Amino acid sequence: MNLPFSPGNPYRSVRVPVFARNGVSTSHPLGAQAGLRMLWAGGNAVDAAIAAAAVMAIVEPVSNGLGSDAFCILWDGAQLHGLNASGRAPQGWTPEYFEKRYGKQAKPPRRGVDSITVPGAVSAWVALHERFGKLPFASLMEPAAEIAERGYLVPPVVQQKWAAGAPELQAQPGFSQSFLPSGRPPVVGELFRFPAAARALRVIGASQGKAFYEGEIASAITSFVQQHGGCLSMADMAQHKAEWVTPVAKDYRGYTLHEIPPGGQGIAAQIALGILSNFDLASLPLDGVASQHLQIEAMKLAFADVDRYVADAGMEVTTAQMLDDAYLASRAKLIDPLRAQDFKAGNPVQGGTIYLTAVDESGMMVSFIQSNFAGFGSGVVEPSFGISLQNRGYGFSADPDGPNRANLVGPGKRPFHTIIPAFLTKDGQPVMSFGVMGGNMQPQGHMQTLVRMIDYRQSPQAACDAPRWRYNTGLALNVEAGMDPATVAGLQALGHRLEVIDDPYQDFGAGQFIWRMGDPAVEGYQFASDPRRDGLAAGF
Repeated sequence: MNLPFSPGNPYRSVRVPVFARNGVSTSHPLGAQAGLRMLWAGGNAVDAAIAAAAVMAIVEPVSNGLGSDAFCILWDGAQLHGLNASGRAPQGWTPEYFEKRYGKQAKPPRRGVDSITVPGAVSAWVALHERFGKLPFASLMEPAAEIAERGYLVPPVVQQKWAAGAPELQAQPGFSQSFLPSGRPPVVGELFRFPAAARALRVIGASQGKAFYEGEIASAITSFVQQHGGCLSMADMAQHKAEWVTPVAKDYRGYTLHEIPPGGQGIAAQIALGILSNFDLASLPLDGVASQHLQIEAMKLAFADVDRYVADAGMEVTTAQMLDDAYLASRAKLIDPLRAQDFKAGNPVQGGTIYLTAVDESGMMVSFIQSNFAGFGSGVVEPSFGISLQNRGYGFSADPDGPNRANLVGPGKRPFHTIIPAFLTKDGQPVMSFGVMGGNMQPQGHMQTLVRMIDYRQSPQAACDAPRWRYNTGLALNVEAGMDPATVAGLQALGHRLEVIDDPYQDFGAGQFIWRMGDPAVEGYQFASDPRRDGLAAGF
């Protein structure tokens, strides 16, 4: 039995571990239930993940939608696969395009039609189904279509962010029509219907996704964007393809963490763990100042390199150079155990998101993440099909003389991405599919939860429930209100500038974890769902 955990949970929790041979963990119960519905119908973990992802696009619209991007890491029962379904910039996007519209060295704006890159989530569903799915594709769309058509009661955490985002976005094309049906955000427990999205889901299902990129949905999206001044075209949509990739691997204390390769930020978690491998964390009190300080400083060093080098293509350094053990050992030596620092990038050459995971008793494990980036993405919603379009273009740079020139905005390029599914193996065998959503909190969440599970033998649910910190920039950190005041004071004494925040939705991420307990058909899995969202881990 693969059970390295200490018993018990030292933190207050509203969740308990779930043990099952088949199951799904998501940040909304209806998503998990849709996945279970596919498993009960004879589908596998991929079918469950696709159905859950489609539902999540409806029930958690702040974080994702039918116009999102997506990534996946999947264990098929024998080997690991990675999928990059992020979209590219329109062919019309050049530095000159943005300079003409917004001024010299302007990057894509945070909201509106000029923040929209090609949405890739639907292509992820199609690619996964074509290669691994068992059930008819249209049947995987039906739970989401039914929910969109009949409506659902808005839950507390989603409603909070819905209400917070509405004032900024209500003037964006299609937003109020789609997400403010009564002229205001819905309240907790109020019925929200999305019939336009139900129509889209059924068209996507019937066409195996083709209508989204080449047919009537693609036409509706591009016409709407162009009508409001953007340049996304039918050619941009038709040229999009999800790409199968090899995940990047990094060992940590006998385990191996797998992340999607750049241009995403997953490598930040691997860098931080590689730095921490030079310290005996387990000898330090888990929630004490010394352990937390080392983790914070390692994460700062990781982000310094990621911000400097990571891009989709044309990076000045390789991932192997960034993860080189000798280089990371040299970076570890920069950490002062008695003082917080603002680190700069090293030289490796010399040395709004939902996450879900699904498994089945055949051994298939799916780690899947889907996001529109900022809350409600661009804020632009094509109304006839309810396509809420992401704002990934904001991840580009616009400064040709800036430190990370490889991430300069350009036609057909993919922007820097924050969304990162993760996977853990040991001796080449699957251990855990997991992810922690929430902007740049994602690699920080990967690192913090893995340290808890691997170094301190905490269970996945305890690692979910534990208080977290979030590095922002310089010496600035956010910490959760539940963190031990003595630890907060101790970190402040080392020079960390801390702000205590009681808002878990984005600031501290939300994870879903499935740990393989042994033979999936016999012992099954242990599931955990983060209490910071409205989620559910469920199985049978």
